[in-house]
Amino acid sequence: MRIDRVRLYELSLPLVHSFETSSHRKSGLTHILVELTDADGRVGWGEIASPTHPYFSADTVETAWGVATRYLAPALLSTEADSPAVLERAWARIRGHEFAKSGYSIAAWDLASRARGVALADALGGVRSEVVAGVSLGIEATVDELLEQVQRQVDAGYRRVKLKIAPGWDVEPVLAVRDAFPRLLLHVDANAAFLADEASFTIFERLDAAELTMFEQPFAARDFVGHARLQQRVSTPICLDESIVDVDDIHTMLRLDAGRVVNIKVSRMGGLTAAKLAHDAAVDGGIPAWCGGMHEFGIGRAANVAISSLPGFTLPSDVSGSDKYYAEDVIAPAVIANDGVVRVPNGPGIGHEVRDDWIRAHAARTHEQHRATQEATR
Repeated sequence: MRIDRVRLYELSLPLVHSFETSSHRKSGLTHILVELTDADGRVGWGEIASPTHPYFSADTVETAWGVATRYLAPALLSTEADSPAVLERAWARIRGHEFAKSGYSIAAWDLASRARGVALADALGGVRSEVVAGVSLGIEATVDELLEQVQRQVDAGYRRVKLKIAPGWDVEPVLAVRDAFPRLLLHVDANAAFLADEASFTIFERLDAAELTMFEQPFAARDFVGHARLQQRVSTPICLDESIVDVDDIHTMLRLDAGRVVNIKVSRMGGLTAAKLAHDAAVDGGIPAWCGGMHEFGIGRAANVAISSLPGFTLPSDVSGSDKYYAEDVIAPAVIANDGVVRVPNGPGIGHEVRDDWIRAHAARTHEQHRATQEATR
């Protein structure tokens, strides 16, 4: 693989329904789209789905833009490789900034798959033609409004619902949903909002009776010990999300029994190669995995669908239809869920056409670098 041109586009899309987590509420998202062109003129697309604010992680749109333009693009344009995994070694010495790396990784895998004429899912080793999707619901103003949102997703055919929780919005809304939907696959996500103290342990012990599929990331990202202490006190499996940045974190989780489910996010782990390695580690460790999301636009969402087709992703993944979040998307056709199930595309690459003209017309800022310019300045 030889990349001759890198283009970046910063694009914002409004959400059809505002979304609140333990840290903040948002009504739209801004992501960076990555367009890579090889020596033969073929194009691959990726998405840097970093948050706008440093609440989920240290990565933001601004930090990602700086790293993507100043470090990742030059590294890629001065490298040649025979596969995306080898190409990614071009930025191995850059520490952190997984979201920025992920956008380039997705684009490289999309480009390589298109060059081979195979679907991205097949290139990754996928085995499924369909993926069961779950949905994530934010904190609402009232319990009644939350119940209304859950009903809407159940009516749409989704089989798993994730509820965001935070101190003060925990036991009451969750038990209300469970009472109203006794057979629904349900789990909670705290986004590291709770302290690993006795008061929090008591909250999760009360939630333990709700027959949830998991407690996702109750405590701080690096608090493996706190999660292990909680796991000893509850029967509900703990799932780690923010804690899992690389494969070594999965090994730590398993060794300490700090979690019994893993959320593998392509964006958080630095791309498809890293996410595939995490999948393999989960399979080897005998724990279930699922693919989490960052409210990706269509490009990142399609990549999530592709990796969710791997055999170790045994739980519903955050790959709900694009229309759940966006009235208009950057790909055609958009990702569609029918009765809570998303078809895995079998066309080359991500299996969707990217609306490049529309992206260029709506981008807030763009950036372009060429191999020829890179070589001339050495």
